[in-house]
Amino acid sequence: MAKQVLECSFCGRKKPETNLLIAGINAHVCDRCIEQAHGIVLEELKSGGAASKAATDLILKKPKEIRAFLDQYVIGQEQTKKVMSVAVYNHYKRLMQLQHEEDVEIEKSNIIMVGQTGTGKTLVAKTIARMLEVPLAIVDATVLTEAGYVGEDVESILTRLLQAADYDLAKAERGIVFIDEIDKIARKSDNPSITRDVSGEGVQQALLKLLEGTVVNVPPKGGRKHPDQKFIEVNTKDILFIAGGAFDGIERIISKRLNRTAVGYTTSKNVDNIDKDNLLQYIIPKDIKDFGLIPEIIGRLPVLTHMDPLDRETLRAILTEPKNALIKQYQKLFAMDDVKFTIDNNALDYIVDKALEYKLGARGLRSLCEAILTDAMYDLPSSDEKQLHVDVDYTRDALTKNLLKRLEIAS
Repeated sequence: MAKQVLECSFCGRKKPETNLLIAGINAHVCDRCIEQAHGIVLEELKSGGAASKAATDLILKKPKEIRAFLDQYVIGQEQTKKVMSVAVYNHYKRLMQLQHEEDVEIEKSNIIMVGQTGTGKTLVAKTIARMLEVPLAIVDATVLTEAGYVGEDVESILTRLLQAADYDLAKAERGIVFIDEIDKIARKSDNPSITRDVSGEGVQQALLKLLEGTVVNVPPKGGRKHPDQKFIEVNTKDILFIAGGAFDGIERIISKRLNRTAVGYTTSKNVDNIDKDNLLQYIIPKDIKDFGLIPEIIGRLPVLTHMDPLDRETLRAILTEPKNALIKQYQKLFAMDDVKFTIDNNALDYIVDKALEYKLGARGLRSLCEAILTDAMYDLPSSDEKQLHVDVDYTRDALTKNLLKRLEIAS
């Protein structure tokens, strides 16, 4: 009886012609067919499969759930958290709507945040991206210039997003882009100039189609475009853009608008109820236009919100309450050296007072804590001490030694 020669059930190759032949119940498959099938599966996922999966895999939470998650990481900013929760919820509801079943097409709800430096604009964007498990790209508007000039083209924003998504196009096209320092590309003046404003109004105009939704040819590794370069086509219609900026001096524009007098002999408008310590809460799109953003870009950032200045109670809470609070971070750092770290309430109050006195804000709290704990973090890992308790005297002495003298000289 002749010996049966095994062969691949897919391509018909005999066993001697293959490197590997895997047996099934009533069939065999060779290594070449396995590789080819694997390639087909990957190609299918990259095309239609991944796009439909991306829409169904979104972790959509209700606005109150988004707000509750933000509360774990961001102290205060109640109005901003509410506005952001609703805007993000509506944006991802828009992504999940089935286009062929809906007659009404929902517009994008891009967001612009106005607030002093260190009030948590970037933190809010990072926290939302973490909760939704979508890629986040944080870009600085100050490095952007018009195409052809020294600096980065506007398309480099999408290169960063692709990198954050590990070059998964479907994930990138439902990600979040946070454009920081948007106020730095404001129009320099109302007077037209004979020279081009290549890092100001020119960049605003270049951003218009990107914010609204268009297909952009993106160089995958960034850098300048050239004719022989391979591009990735990125559709921005489902990317949520959040712009943030300090808008230094916009309070004067708001104050001027609020305090304008009525025409004729009637008395000036009642401004007794205006909170002069937080004028940003009265901001309207016209104020941003007067600051120097063009009307077209304001229209493409329809959700406007503000960040409240940090008061004493907020700064005190930032030290201890959030999930990743500063004190909790230092406790974790010391615990890694088997050192138990504790700190007095009076010492915390002293740190907050100094942050307010020197106008250091939330970021300044970190600088103060570093100055207080540097000596301990230097000495304790090499010693047998297993406890560190910081009181107000220790705090005062450490700050005076390491930081406050420099601050007083500078001021």
